[in-house]
Amino acid sequence: MGLARDSAERWREIHERSLDCIHCGLCLPTCPTYRETGREISSPRGRIYLLRGVAEGRVPLAEAAAEEAYLCLGCRACETACPSGVRFGSMLELARAEVETAQLRSGPARRLEGWALASLVPQRRRLRLLVDLLGAVQRLRLDRLARPLLPRRLRDLHALLPPVPPKRDRRPPPELVPARGERRGRVGLLTGCIAAELFGHVNRATVRVLAHNGFEVVVPRDQGCCGALHSHAGDPESASDLARHNLAAFARADVEAIIVNSAGCGAAMRDAGVWLGAEGEAFAAKVRDVAEFLDAAGLRPPDGRLEARVCYDDPCHLVHGQGIAEAPRNLLRRIPGLKLEPHDDPAACCGAAGIYNLTHRAMASAVLERKLRALAAADPDVVASGNPGCLMQLRAGAARIGLRARVVHPIELLDAAYL
Repeated sequence: MGLARDSAERWREIHERSLDCIHCGLCLPTCPTYRETGREISSPRGRIYLLRGVAEGRVPLAEAAAEEAYLCLGCRACETACPSGVRFGSMLELARAEVETAQLRSGPARRLEGWALASLVPQRRRLRLLVDLLGAVQRLRLDRLARPLLPRRLRDLHALLPPVPPKRDRRPPPELVPARGERRGRVGLLTGCIAAELFGHVNRATVRVLAHNGFEVVVPRDQGCCGALHSHAGDPESASDLARHNLAAFARADVEAIIVNSAGCGAAMRDAGVWLGAEGEAFAAKVRDVAEFLDAAGLRPPDGRLEARVCYDDPCHLVHGQGIAEAPRNLLRRIPGLKLEPHDDPAACCGAAGIYNLTHRAMASAVLERKLRALAAADPDVVASGNPGCLMQLRAGAARIGLRARVVHPIELLDAAYL
């Protein structure tokens, strides 16, 4: 188990963090739910007031607190805007753990979410079997035939799912890939859980780009889920168990850095110190987003050209959770022929937020609409974003409104530029 905290400890920490808030309101215009509702209680400042009231015993931990704890997308844009350094993301996850302990969420959707996070997402064989089944259904077009008969939630899930790659394209990268040219170091790669099944091509592109830049890449076979979704769902114990498993897997790999190409996974792994104490802090210190790592190392110039107008859209857990904004743009600017195009508010949330676009479909769709209007106005050839959930959300939205742009991970563009 991770660093176990009882209820009193959680509320004490929430209260201490809430005192950092100076009530300035600079966070309000950055908050997706406040922008859509205009309600103070659905803003970071309002939620802090609410949680402080619970911590001080003035407000009961009841449905209102539970609703706001999960209506928040956890994008952490408020942290970037906050002048006093309020760590709202940490407060939110502590509050969600208390909501789960008090059993304030119920119903079929909650039970399905709990089963998926406990018995499917971290279980590689089960997850692969499910994706195999989905792939067969897609190839036979049974999903299209059944779509009109599906409940709304399953229709929404169907719209988000990308085409399942063939089995040969879902194989993990080789366990050890040698560096090309002069060797500059030895790194490990986190392949993820859902990402490994649906975005295996991004993992392989990441390995190729790292190798091209002189890094030997280790892909531990015994690695697993990072625990991000569990932490967001108020289950810190499972998150810490999964983090400890990966800590051991990458320790055996003996690497200088652990490369992550998923913003959500990277942000979670950098929180390993919260879950695992000192050993987690040492592990977290090695975690690097792939764009951050390559930009700092010095990218070997690509030898090909990509004639494309590209809008880069910041994943929340990269720009706000990890403070990485310029590195992906710097790498894209190094690709001959590629032109970065600005669009309105690229650091705003797209509405994916883990599984938020399934649990809060209406709000996720409203948040996405703002993003799609901005991208449609820019009319790029390509939209690039560095997180699997964002890629699925943006692809589904682009297809729905007829946006002509392809939606890809930035590392795919770099990979294509190396001949």
